[in-house]
Amino acid sequence: MGCGMRKEHPKQCDRVSLSVPAATGECDLSSLEINVCFLNTSFLLAIRAALLIQRWYRQYVARLEMRRRCTWNIFQSIEYAGEQDQIKLYNFFSFLMEHFTPASSERKLISHIFRENQVCRDMEWEHYFCYKSIEVPDGYTGPRLTFPMTFCGVSKLVEAFKHKQQLHARYVLQLLGETWQLLRILPNINHVSICHTRELTICGDLHGHLEDLLLIFYKNGLPSSEKPYVFNGDFVDRGKNSLEILLILFGFLLVYPNNVHLNRGNHEDHIVNLRYGFTKEVLGKYRVHGKKILKLLQKIFSRLPLATVVDHRVLIVHGGISDCTDLNVIARLDRHKYVSTLRPPKQSLQSASSRKTDDNWDEKPAESRRRVYSLTQVRSTPTHKHDLPRRSLQNLPQRDQLHWSVEMELKKRRRQAGFDQSYGDLNKSDFDSGDTENDDPEWKQVVDLLWSDPMPQNGCIPNEVRGGGCYWGPDVTEDVLGRHNLQLLIRSHECKQDGYEFCHNRKVLTIFSASNYYEVGSNRGAYIRMGPDLNPHLVQYQASRTCRERTLRQSVGWTERSALRALREQLFVHKSDLSSAFQEFDPNNTGLITARDWASATQSVLKLGLPWRVLRPQLVSSTKQGMVDYQQWIRELSYTEPHLEISDTSILETMYKNHSNLETIFRIIDTDHSGLISLEEFHQTWKLLSSHLKMDISDKAVEDLAHSIDFNKDGVIDINEFMEAFRLVGVSTQE
Repeated sequence: MGCGMRKEHPKQCDRVSLSVPAATGECDLSSLEINVCFLNTSFLLAIRAALLIQRWYRQYVARLEMRRRCTWNIFQSIEYAGEQDQIKLYNFFSFLMEHFTPASSERKLISHIFRENQVCRDMEWEHYFCYKSIEVPDGYTGPRLTFPMTFCGVSKLVEAFKHKQQLHARYVLQLLGETWQLLRILPNINHVSICHTRELTICGDLHGHLEDLLLIFYKNGLPSSEKPYVFNGDFVDRGKNSLEILLILFGFLLVYPNNVHLNRGNHEDHIVNLRYGFTKEVLGKYRVHGKKILKLLQKIFSRLPLATVVDHRVLIVHGGISDCTDLNVIARLDRHKYVSTLRPPKQSLQSASSRKTDDNWDEKPAESRRRVYSLTQVRSTPTHKHDLPRRSLQNLPQRDQLHWSVEMELKKRRRQAGFDQSYGDLNKSDFDSGDTENDDPEWKQVVDLLWSDPMPQNGCIPNEVRGGGCYWGPDVTEDVLGRHNLQLLIRSHECKQDGYEFCHNRKVLTIFSASNYYEVGSNRGAYIRMGPDLNPHLVQYQASRTCRERTLRQSVGWTERSALRALREQLFVHKSDLSSAFQEFDPNNTGLITARDWASATQSVLKLGLPWRVLRPQLVSSTKQGMVDYQQWIRELSYTEPHLEISDTSILETMYKNHSNLETIFRIIDTDHSGLISLEEFHQTWKLLSSHLKMDISDKAVEDLAHSIDFNKDGVIDINEFMEAFRLVGVSTQE
């Protein structure tokens, strides 16, 4: 034996003897024996296999994560496109109100949504919303409320809603009336202090998801003097239990006015509710008294506080901030004026139009210009507004109406109407033509608080994705927090896959409490626990038991299929535009285009900003040698359509493409909330829509459509039945 180990490879568990004298320390390896067991070939192979499995698993998880993010982008892009559509339509209505005569039929149809609720003036609310004449029948089995509200009473209300019971309209109106009285005396900014013995719980968007609110109460406990809560807006819309959530929150607010705090969100707005379901929900549950409930909720929404400050260090708002956010201004403004934040209050418009300015915006130095807004910038008043002719669409022939109202008038005043994307490409100068003196700075402050989103880049730019508020960067966060001696901004407004997200060097925290927002399994919900140290502790959850039982692959696959189904619906309703766009890349009419051209054409039509080349294999199966057979693909975008005798089938595509806009107009025209409109009102709806879309829809096509859907020939159309008949219910063959 030598002084080293043997060079030959040992067999399984070969042993080598080495010895060293214990006393003398001499290097005599023969006196020290150490048993060394070497790895055999099979063990080395096992290690190699484990490394290969680990690498495969990491790639597998990475692919799932890529699919999850792509699915998320689809959902979010479609959601934001809908919000942008909503604001464009509302801006169109605003334009009609400002530039057409009061006698015009179009103006009359929509004027009521812009009026202050005259019957709801503070001195008259008790008379209009009197609940005392409403009898509760003996057979009523739901909860019976007593006032003043108590913890026991609200707890029973929570249990009743948990078991799907409905509160009687008398109690609903009484509860809302008490809430309105309390909100009138609350400040614009609530100030909360956390003592050493309790934590503050902060919840984000709930959007009608009652199961999420109940789960939060189960995990965290009901609101009380020892367990204060802040609910950060967007209680309503999208979900099916928005009213129940409001009644529960208002009940706890009445019992614990110093420990339950509600911030207003951008969906606490009666105009937004017309599109996203809350109006329909209330009228469906309370057919007799639904109209009164909605009118009272308009008043309540306008009285909700705009922000909450915790221990003078943490700011909580629904949307965000901008480079001109000033909490001192927000604290002083009269928030009840903003019944809808989509438009400045009437008195502001009048005072703005009464001021005459000869200054040209383009001649001012750059440092004197305000940044561009998306919602707020569109209200700038033209310098010579009194020189504009006031015309009525009704006084002109059909073609002249469209020519005047769209081609001339709307183009001439598109900046005031806010058509930044619907009516041609506008550059920045199209917006930078207003005078800052005509702006309503308080309204802009409110819009930014409710609509804005953070971005990773420095600066502050219009939020053109949503159509309202701004995008603000880390530098704006530093500036606003520094000016007000704050350390953290907590906001909601954006759905996050994990229920929360930090940004801007962890100085901005987004919290979202509606799990399964887009689809079951699409996202978790979360809420914040904050102690005296003001460090946010996040709690995540998933309200759906089905989702909790699924594997990661099953969950991703389920939500991916749902997102692709929604995307195919968008492709289907734009198939004529897509066909035209594809043909531009196919001058020889071969029916084939490259994958790159397919992606470019699809993006140019839908404008959703999605990775179309990545999505193509899941959307397109008709390929030949790497080329897309777009003609076959368009034929495969098949959905079940109603079989109606209509002379002009193009109106069906317009119907599908503008389904939400059309339903919104129907809800506006249905002033008595009966759910029924006459054939004449049906015609007026399409006239408004055709003007908004800048297209000519023939009277014959509208008449055919109306008579085809009026099944019992009574001269009225049920809105819900009509919209449901034209909802896409088929499944694409690609699914």
